[in-house]
This record gives sequence, structure tokens and C-alpha cells, in this order.
Amino acid sequence: MRHVPFFRWVLTAGVVLFAFAVGLYATGPGVPDVRQIDLTVLDEKPDGSCTVQWNDPYRHRTGEASYRCDPTRADILKAPRYDGSGQGWDTGYMITEGPRRGSLWSLSTDETSSRPEILLMLGTPLIAVGLVGGNLRAIPRVLGVQARLVRRATELSEAAGRVADEYERAVAAVRDASRQETLPQEAGLGLGSRLVTGLWILREAGPEAGGIAAAGRDLADRLHGPLLAAAPAAGLRTMLQVGPAARSRATEAVTELRSLLAHADETSLLERFTQTSVDLLRGQDIPDFVALAAGADFARHPAAYRDLLTELTVPAALPGTKKPPRSGRWWRRRR
Repeated sequence: MRHVPFFRWVLTAGVVLFAFAVGLYATGPGVPDVRQIDLTVLDEKPDGSCTVQWNDPYRHRTGEASYRCDPTRADILKAPRYDGSGQGWDTGYMITEGPRRGSLWSLSTDETSSRPEILLMLGTPLIAVGLVGGNLRAIPRVLGVQARLVRRATELSEAAGRVADEYERAVAAVRDASRQETLPQEAGLGLGSRLVTGLWILREAGPEAGGIAAAGRDLADRLHGPLLAAAPAAGLRTMLQVGPAARSRATEAVTELRSLLAHADETSLLERFTQTSVDLLRGQDIPDFVALAAGADFARHPAAYRDLLTELTVPAALPGTKKPPRSGRWWRRRR
């Protein structure tokens, strides 16, 4: 179902009416200069409609016009009780400047001032309805926000991709070194060899490093799509900005991420990725120590180094053929 921004249009209409009212106030003539004067009430009805007279000092005459008297004033001020003449008394305002000088002025009957007030009375409720209704309607959109879960999935994806990249880099270093040199024939000549050092790093990472790196690459690929789809669920602002279809996809992606994270927690994948990355990066800050340790280990286990080199450099067997059996373990037994 397509989302209809009803409250957004209501808010827009209210803002437009409010802006028109402000514009009329700013460009209109405004309230003229007036002064209070006494009015003689010639005729008056119970609802306050009356006919009054006043002294116009500018035209030197007596003005007469319809007016809106105050129906709540004391009865003694109304005809015929006021002064026995059958007339009443009230007060009003006379304009003292401009072409209407000497005329009566009344806020309730002045057309230029009533227009902005009508627009304000129409626009203000629309603004209130648009703001309140829009916020209430936005509540269901943000209920699926899973910022913490998305952050955890992002951290897991980065760790998985990192361990895969580091293992591939270590294997590439061994293969590059094997094209430039060969393993020493004598066990005591491995000190300072790039090939021996590269093989030592992989032996230190352990036999499971390749499997962990492969699992990391697979998991990073599986997390990539759901993380992109779940991006709106990482914050309230993004969840409010996207449309219903994107929110639906984000909710489905969050469900998939939750399943992948549960599996990763059960198998301690994040810890295994982190530990393998540390093992693969070991010795970068102390190259002399790595070279010395690699030479000493090669002197004790030269056959294991040759088996590992063969496994990393010999092309994979053709389909239907069997791999040659290993003559021994190539990895270093952890103590």
C-alpha cells in the first residue's frame, strides 16, 4: 500500500495560511491613530446594534453612523434612563489621521484587520493537527529500529572480512617468495629467508586458520546484502526518512542478521576471527624476532615446512583425482 502523507499536507496548508496572515499584517495599513470620544446613542437594540452621533472636529460637523455599542454597559447609560432625553451614552474611537480622519473606528468591523485574523484562526489548528498527527503516525515506523543489532552485525562483518584478507595476504606472500627463492636444503640455513618467515606465520596461526578465513569470507559475503538493506534500521532519523518498502526490507534484513549473529555467538566466530587475525599479524612490529623464531623452527621441522609449501603452491588436483597423502603434520603443535 502506497504511503499517503496526509498530515504532511495538513501541516503544509496550515503553514501557508499562517504565512499569508503574517504577510497581510506586514503589508496592510495596520491600526490607525485613534482617540477615545463620547458617543450619543440615538437608537439601540438589545444585541448592541445602535446608531450614534459624535462631534467631528476636523469637518466641524456632527457625524452619524451605525455602530456596535456595548450591550453589557450599565442600564443607566442606555436610553431612555441616561439623561431624560430619550438618548443613551457610550464611548468609541475616532480616526485622527489619513483620508478617514474624523470617522469612527471599530476593530470588530474593520475589514483589513479581520482578514489576517481569519487566516490565523484557520492556519493555527491545521499546524497543530499536522504536527501531532504526523508524530503519532511516525511511531510505528521507528518501532523496528535495531541500532545495536546493526552495529554488532557490522563489527562481525568487518572482523570476518579482515581475517579473510589477512590470510589471503599471508598466502600471497608465501607464493610470491616461492617464485624468488626455494627452501634451504640444510635446516640451519633458514634464518633470514622470506619464504621461511612467511611459512612460519601460517604455522603459528594453526591448521584451522585457512578454514576460519574461508568461513570469514563466506560470512562477510552473507552479511553484505542484509547490512545494506538494514541500514535504515540503524537510527531513528533514517527510519523516518525512508518509505514503507525500505522499512519493510529493513525489518526483514534485521531478522536475517539476528539469525546470523545467533549462529556466530554459538560458535564464538568473532573471538576466533580476532585471534586468527592477531596470529597472522604477529611479528610485524618485531621483524628480527620473527626471522629468528622462523629460522629456529625451520631447523627443528624442515619437513613440515616443505609439506606446507607444497600444499600452498601446487595447483589443485583435477576433478576425479585423489590428493597425495601428507607425509606429516605441517603445523606447529601449540604448547
